[in-house]
Amino acid sequence: MGWQVTGELPSAKQAVIIAAPHTSNWDFVYLIAAAAHLGIKINWLGKASLFRQPLGYFMKRFGGIAVDRSKQNNLVQQLVLKYREDSDVNLVIPPAGTRKYTDHWKSGFYHLAMAAEVPLIYGYLDYPRRIAGLSKPTRLTGKLPFDMEAIRQFYKDKIGLYPEKTSHIRLHEEDIN
Repeated sequence: MGWQVTGELPSAKQAVIIAAPHTSNWDFVYLIAAAAHLGIKINWLGKASLFRQPLGYFMKRFGGIAVDRSKQNNLVQQLVLKYREDSDVNLVIPPAGTRKYTDHWKSGFYHLAMAAEVPLIYGYLDYPRRIAGLSKPTRLTGKLPFDMEAIRQFYKDKIGLYPEKTSHIRLHEEDIN
């Protein structure tokens, strides 16, 4: 479809993969295609209703993990256990949490990578250049401002399908500290 895929199969068997900027439903289609091109098995979170039949089988087959968003369920801790139980987890998380503009990213990706002790990979779709890519795995330092500045620098020139919907790369915790 005219896209170039950059990056390589990560050396780490497990990672948290950021998906940004996330501005369109097409992002998922291109993500699946890019992962297949690179030969990487990915996992992703979806609302539990997507996993009902007849689609449930396919959602799980393509790496989906059902999430019940109707209640608090300590998702980060549940996912840490998944990383400990399964030696091949590459969970893709769009930190904006939506395809619309937000002032802050959700911090779950950061806390998950730290708690599971897995590297972070920056995944992106740059629509104007038609490039889908993955960075090399990066270990977080635990110094939130330092780590977030590195993330902002990486994504500063990556443009989603709808640039006006690109969320501000900042966590609420950064405003508190």
